[in-house]
Amino acid sequence: MAYWLFKSEPGAWSWDQQVQKGDTGEGWDGVRNYQAANNMKAMNIGDLGFFYHSVAEKQIVGIVDVIAPYHPDPTDASGRFGMVTVRAIAPMVRPVTLAEIKAEQPLAQLALVRQARLSVVPISAEEWGYILNMGRTAL
Repeated sequence: MAYWLFKSEPGAWSWDQQVQKGDTGEGWDGVRNYQAANNMKAMNIGDLGFFYHSVAEKQIVGIVDVIAPYHPDPTDASGRFGMVTVRAIAPMVRPVTLAEIKAEQPLAQLALVRQARLSVVPISAEEWGYILNMGRTAL
């Protein structure tokens, strides 16, 4: 199993909207960066991801799982980019902010910190566990 972080502007797509989709989940569409797309191509069904509210909030608010592998993104007229489908599985008991993440030395190499503009990034198993503990969340 691999771990990921999905960034979304809450005004465009929020954790509450993701939760409302239930078990059918929602396609993570609109990604137009090749590195983020390659990250999604590497995903498998059952992989887990943090759901991160960007812009004003800058915090991890929930956990999703991948329920459909990389497939065409119907919002991309060029046909170059695809998407995965994710489903909400649990909220963070306590959201973890970007400021808190940056203050933790064990998370200094986190892609969220090093590649701040990338919308889909990998998370190591160690980083995943560390952030779950910060958020007082267990799976």
